[in-house]
Amino acid sequence: MTKTLVLQSRIEALLFVVGDDGLTIKQLSQLLGEPDELVVQTMEMLKTTYEEDSARGLAIKEIAGVYQLITKSDLADTIQRLVENPTAQSLSQASLEVLAIVAYKQPITRVAIEDLRGVKCERPIQTLVSRGLIKEVGRSEGTGRAILYGTTKEFLNYFGLNSIEEMPPLPEEELVEPEQETDLFMTKFQETFSGVK
Repeated sequence: MTKTLVLQSRIEALLFVVGDDGLTIKQLSQLLGEPDELVVQTMEMLKTTYEEDSARGLAIKEIAGVYQLITKSDLADTIQRLVENPTAQSLSQASLEVLAIVAYKQPITRVAIEDLRGVKCERPIQTLVSRGLIKEVGRSEGTGRAILYGTTKEFLNYFGLNSIEEMPPLPEEELVEPEQETDLFMTKFQETFSGVK
């Protein structure tokens, strides 16, 4: 495999992993250890490859100097079917954990969710937002004005609730060790909604 093809595959992998955040040429250059000019040339070749190959469902898009791997617009109908039929795929364990934390602690920031879970949560949050189960409900005070997340009407429908007040109560938090909080959320959450898809 030529150096150009190897570099294309490395760029493709990085863009896939970062998702909607995308990467700039400078970031790609640093991650790949290659000069900006070579990354620009390789990116243009990769973009052309995607555009010209009708058998591919992906494309590379540049917005304000940030490159993202996206789905081709002519596949919107196919993707819409997935969005309209969320039961076609079940939620992962990570997504369920994040959803339980948001449901009980809302409004809550991504950083606070990660503090409770002890791991990064970008992907589960993206999944839950795309499924319409959580949404941005405001911004926190202070530096950075982080996004606050809360549940949606779709969340209530998904779990057969009329309101968030119907969520089962958790045991008194002062009796719970911090590292046990996530397990407690998940245990109560799963017990309550064990029959739901």
